[in-house]
Amino acid sequence: MTSRITRLAVASVATAVATLGVTVANPGPASAAMTICYNTSQAPSYASIANQAASIWNNATTNLTLSANCGSNLRIYQITGGGSYAIRTSLGNGRVYIDTQQAQQYSPLRIMTHEIGHILGLPDNYNGSCAILMSGGSAGTSCTNPYPSSAEASRVSNLFAGTRSATERATDSTGSQVFRDSWPAVPATVG
Repeated sequence: MTSRITRLAVASVATAVATLGVTVANPGPASAAMTICYNTSQAPSYASIANQAASIWNNATTNLTLSANCGSNLRIYQITGGGSYAIRTSLGNGRVYIDTQQAQQYSPLRIMTHEIGHILGLPDNYNGSCAILMSGGSAGTSCTNPYPSSAEASRVSNLFAGTRSATERATDSTGSQVFRDSWPAVPATVG
């Protein structure tokens, strides 16, 4: 009797749902996003900026999540002099160095988001356009845009989805690379 009541209840719900025009589908498995854990213990002055940059990348892309202090895929360092730069050891792994002197001249959030972009697989694009995050300092000191373009965000999403074509894999190195000179050097003081 209980099973008959259960079947009747299920049939009634199914009829009501169909009458209302609601489609019930079995959801497919959600694709798991890769988590990149970043560590700001060596850049305490830039921790909040790193959090903002991570939020920008998380909102702009799919297939990856940057998460604070859950590990050390990405280590962020604060340095003085020498310029801001990134060292990618593999896709999603590496180190970012933020130069405090440059961060006084250029937008610290743009610098951080740009350098993290290298860790996420993007090369420099010195075209001078403020709309292109990976143009770095070539866009000038007045450019404060910290957001990747839709093409840049799509590229990162594709890299982490594993959807690159054989040609892209052959021509785009995502292994160990050093990215320097994204930002023009701070003028030396002569004293």
